[in-house]
Amino acid sequence: MSQGVDRVIPKPIEDEELLKFAPKIRENFVTYAEKTCVVDEVETLSWAEFGGLVMRVAGRLKSLGIGPGSMVASLSENTAMNLVLYAGVLYAGACMVPLPFSATEAALVKMRSDCGATLLFASPKFRDTADKLGASDIVDLTKLRDWIGDADPIEPVDVEFSDLFDMIYSSGTTGTPKGIIHDHLFRSRQFSRSSSYGMDETGVMMMSTPLYSNTTLVAVIAALVKGATVVSMERFNTVRFLELSEKHRATHAMLVPVQYMRLMDEPRFDEFDLSSYQCKMSTSAPLPGLVIEKVMKRWPGNVMEFYGMTEGGPATVLDCAAHPDKWDTVGQPQPGADMRVIDEDGNELPYGSYGEVVGRSGAMMPGYHNAPEKTKEATWVSPDGLHFVRTGDMGRFDDDGFLHLLDRKKDMIISGGFNIYAADLEAVLRKHPDVADVAVIAIPSRDWGETPLGLVVPARPEADSEEIRDWANAQLGKTQRVSKVEFRDDLPRSEIGKILKRELREPYWEGQTA
Repeated sequence: MSQGVDRVIPKPIEDEELLKFAPKIRENFVTYAEKTCVVDEVETLSWAEFGGLVMRVAGRLKSLGIGPGSMVASLSENTAMNLVLYAGVLYAGACMVPLPFSATEAALVKMRSDCGATLLFASPKFRDTADKLGASDIVDLTKLRDWIGDADPIEPVDVEFSDLFDMIYSSGTTGTPKGIIHDHLFRSRQFSRSSSYGMDETGVMMMSTPLYSNTTLVAVIAALVKGATVVSMERFNTVRFLELSEKHRATHAMLVPVQYMRLMDEPRFDEFDLSSYQCKMSTSAPLPGLVIEKVMKRWPGNVMEFYGMTEGGPATVLDCAAHPDKWDTVGQPQPGADMRVIDEDGNELPYGSYGEVVGRSGAMMPGYHNAPEKTKEATWVSPDGLHFVRTGDMGRFDDDGFLHLLDRKKDMIISGGFNIYAADLEAVLRKHPDVADVAVIAIPSRDWGETPLGLVVPARPEADSEEIRDWANAQLGKTQRVSKVEFRDDLPRSEIGKILKRELREPYWEGQTA
């Protein structure tokens, strides 16, 4: 510890049970054979049926020489077959790479090339896009059973904790998107904590965010390991979510803040019986205290808010029932997590100071795929030689050890639970001939929590703001689109030329409670 620096001391991980995914779900195929494993809008699979398919997917992959060290990609909405594929790839010892269908075609091409997956599974909805990604073999995911053919089922391929589990890509329009690597130790440490929110074999987990998102995987993988049931939604809809929750007697859900806001605004919310719920979880963005208050009053079961990164490292949890006076925070460090705050020069700050949050824990990525320099940029090394993940989030710990997030260092916009980087949008807007200068900021959105606003200094009087917006959005991913472009005579800058985004944001956030 640096001289004069107090910090949150991580609690030891007591009786930590590290389980490997494939052997555990192999056990579940038998133990919970007749119980429902996964259900979507098309079919319902028991654990025995799910297991039979997973074992034969793995057998087919093995016959193709795909195993440890191999990567298999997918491009699909949520379905039961997508979950079968995910488990089958892991069962074969290979690494799963779920591509984000919300990314631009150009970004997807870079992702497929970077991971090197020659085998790509795609749903019919995304087949046209898949055909352009350069994979040598594309399989229709709806015809997975036909692809399996007469492949023999196999037992799970033995893997080391250091072997790759999956790789999640950050979205972006500039450069090559970063592939965030997760090994089996990373995932094992995550699902070993699932008992903390009451997940066991009696659980029913609602899956309403995309399977390519770490938000989804944290909850769904843990549910499968515990022998629970997963209810898969192709896309989120408030009424359908409530209908399925009531029908299947859901006990758990992982949602992003905007989904909670939409559910609380749903006129029919109180018509549904949600008494089976034990715990709702939230991540991807801070959950506003006013929203927590509404959910705790109207929706049975507790709310657990998690703060962390796809890269791993920092990890906090807020038990909303236990700490009603801390709903303006993202909770305390989880057991085993070491959280600190640093200044702009990388110096560790005294406890309670405001700075960039960094963290380390048992679940940390080995690094970004094929990007050692990016990995180095995302790492802070403490004076005692420990490696921490830099969050880019500005915050402080209060006297009780709860983390208050105060700002985002890199001007990241969190819209609908997805991270949007202003620099990516600005790079596209700058290419328009009528744009002389530009800044993109986050403004409040009832539907998305936050949404990007482009502030443009036009290059000519005849410039059309709506035409510029439409032009840019045609080149951006679905989750990145600019909501509006407004013209400015100039943009405020500091003495060293940096645009003062805080000054730009203030008028839009005045009077906001979250």
